Amino acid sequence: MSSPLSLYELNNLVRGCIEHDLNGEYWMQAELSDVHTNSTGHCYLEFVQKEPRTGAMVARARGVVWAGVYRLLRPYFEESTGQPFCSGIKVQVLVTVSFHELYGYTLTVQDIDPSFTMGDLLRRRHDILKQLQADGVLTLNKELPLSLLPQRIAVVSSATAAGYGDFCHQLQASGYQFSTELFPALMQGDKVEDSVLEALDAIHARCEEFDAVVIIRGGGATSDLASFDTYLLAAACAQFPLPIITGIGHERDETVLDAVAHTRVKPPTAAAEFLIGRMEEAAARLEQLARRLTEGVRQRLVQEHQRMERLAYRLGEGARTRLQGERVRLVACQTRLPASAYRYLSSGHLHIQTWRSGLLRAVEARLTQERHRLELVQQRLYDASPDRLLARGYSMTLKDGQLVKDAAQLRPGDEIVTRFARGEAKAKIIQRKNE
Repeated sequence: MSSPLSLYELNNLVRGCIEHDLNGEYWMQAELSDVHTNSTGHCYLEFVQKEPRTGAMVARARGVVWAGVYRLLRPYFEESTGQPFCSGIKVQVLVTVSFHELYGYTLTVQDIDPSFTMGDLLRRRHDILKQLQADGVLTLNKELPLSLLPQRIAVVSSATAAGYGDFCHQLQASGYQFSTELFPALMQGDKVEDSVLEALDAIHARCEEFDAVVIIRGGGATSDLASFDTYLLAAACAQFPLPIITGIGHERDETVLDAVAHTRVKPPTAAAEFLIGRMEEAAARLEQLARRLTEGVRQRLVQEHQRMERLAYRLGEGARTRLQGERVRLVACQTRLPASAYRYLSSGHLHIQTWRSGLLRAVEARLTQERHRLELVQQRLYDASPDRLLARGYSMTLKDGQLVKDAAQLRPGDEIVTRFARGEAKAKIIQRKNE
């Protein structure tokens, strides 16, 4: 059994093997992790590889970009890709492999291929858009109707951003009445997504107070735009109940947020121009409608004036014709009136004579009838008179001058008078018998 090696001796053997067998340069694809720069300008990082479906870590290696290389590599990469050299992106780099007894295994970056990262960014944007399409929300915001007069604007931007100031100044200088309210949000850094989502939530709570939302970010590093290429932010904007207008970056810049927004304009001042243009279109349309209304009213007045003239002429002609006809009719009536009056008077006289004869006969018949009825009544009254009844053998009993009709009216000792047809007799009640 050979004597054991020290750790240094074993690491020295590993270093020798690596320097002997891996002494060249190698292009490698990996994801950056834990990227940081020290005070000397050296960039230290980790290269990682994850399993695509599960995200599990399958490989990790320490990496370094020496200051001399890093000063050239970083601006070249960021200018080419528009993406910061930071954790979370995939890169294709040229590395050399080294091993140090104290620091261990290290990959030293010598060069980088920006085209690989650009392709990866495009693929990531494509995947996000494809997922939004599959979810059925990709074009929802584009389908919302934009107000004809979008005057109440909710603005998502940084309060100190020059683009926000230019946007507000341009709206104020337009001469149209706009009402804007800022919902502050970070426009760069790794907090952009959370900050913008928080601003959108605040707007959503007061949705009925606004006509549209404007998300603006001025010029600057294109690399900062990657923060707007996230699924959560894109999904929130795509499903937002108000039309969203984006003015992010320069004309050449394109983000996932631009793809789902109702309207994409570049740069922020173009968002103001778009809103002003919308107002100008509405004003032009109103002017056109006013001209059409004025012309229509003028034509209608001319038509009605002509119609009234025709009606007035027809009315005059009709009145003259009618008066002439009535004049002829009156002359004819005047001619026929004496004869008609004579016939009418003759007929009336005949009717009066006829009615007079009939009336006299009716009066005589009624008088005869009433005379006969009075005679019958007179006979009945005569037959019912007291004298007539007394003459027929009846008598009347009086007490104190009052006719006695009931024996109950009498008491023993009462004096009564009995009247006959001829004479009367006085009597005194001795006894009363009731039946």
